[in-house]
Amino acid sequence: MKENLDPFQISQIQLYNACKIRGCDREIYNSLSQPERFVEIKLTIKMDNNSLKTFKGFRSQYNSARGPMKGGIRWHPDETAALVKALSAWMTWKCACVDIPLGGAKGGIVCDPREMSNRELETLARSYIRKLADFIGPSIDVPAPDVYTNPQIMAWMMDEYEIIVRKHAPSVITGKPLPLGGSAGRSIATAKGGSYCIREAAKDIGLDLNGARVVIQGYGNAGSWGAKILQDDYNCKIIAVSDSKGGIYSKNGMDAYAASEQKERTSTVLGLKGTQEITNEELLELECDVLVPSALENVITRKNSQNVNCKIIAELANGPTTPAGDQILFKNDIIVIPDFLCNAGGVTVSYFEMVQGYYQYFWTEAEVFTALDKIITKAYHSVVHKAKEHNSNYRMGAYLIAIERVINAMKLRGWL
Repeated sequence: MKENLDPFQISQIQLYNACKIRGCDREIYNSLSQPERFVEIKLTIKMDNNSLKTFKGFRSQYNSARGPMKGGIRWHPDETAALVKALSAWMTWKCACVDIPLGGAKGGIVCDPREMSNRELETLARSYIRKLADFIGPSIDVPAPDVYTNPQIMAWMMDEYEIIVRKHAPSVITGKPLPLGGSAGRSIATAKGGSYCIREAAKDIGLDLNGARVVIQGYGNAGSWGAKILQDDYNCKIIAVSDSKGGIYSKNGMDAYAASEQKERTSTVLGLKGTQEITNEELLELECDVLVPSALENVITRKNSQNVNCKIIAELANGPTTPAGDQILFKNDIIVIPDFLCNAGGVTVSYFEMVQGYYQYFWTEAEVFTALDKIITKAYHSVVHKAKEHNSNYRMGAYLIAIERVINAMKLRGWL
């Protein structure tokens, strides 16, 4: 199987394999394998030096059969149409897998926000919404933050949408600041949901998480909070973490908060006292109990999956394991908690934020996490049951549940 595939091709292979197991005909696969709508836009804004600069933007709206579409907005210099399409597909299956009444979408702008001023960021955010205002809304498509976007950017976007429609619409955007209708717990929801999956998987294989060795690849928001939650709630030992500049390792473990402070202070985890430097490639092959890929796609492949030495892989990142890597890990009896189950905490709490916005009644963080735990735990056990029923890995179990729900909704609507 080729591995030099773009993320959208990988998502299509995964879908095809699931459809084959389910016995879907070719036309069913065709109806599920492409976005309902893909919008590409041009954004020209005035920069601080009075020059004009043009940016390319995207919005992929994959499937709306189960409800309004939902998905983040990524601002990255290497953003591509293929990645946005893949992420909108995975978001569709993610919402269906955990059974929240939403479809999948994703957006992006090709830019480097790290090199832009606040004024330029605000201008770009508002321009993006002006171009897409006819295609989004609380009952159509609800954006959220993703790579290099944040609550402030979401606030600007919500405000611009409300200016256009001339009414209050807090549920048009999630991941907003709390004073503007954001939800308690949203910033750590992805990691929190992943921790519930790890907890349940550990129970299944008899792994005591007290003192369990954890490796985190990618120390951004999801990865760093994943480390802190596993350390605080389950007394796991964080033995290695990494970022784009490299990794650090300590056989005796390190403090997750100290690693975050080091990164905040120096822009990298490298140099944390009591640790030794390793590469991201070496980190993925460390002997550990739980490996948590939390950064880029396609990092566990045919080339290195044979050397992965853990009991559980918890995919907080989107698409970190290739199809060929999946096959090898399954043969080696390594549990892979797939991305669109493991990192579904974010979209689930975004759904909670939409509900709170509709009613203008807001929950405590404890209420949010109690509801999140119930949804994620139920979804995890449904996935395990489906996987065992078909003698497949957990990813196929998750796909089979998700596509069944989407197909049923499409049939009831008369689309199939």
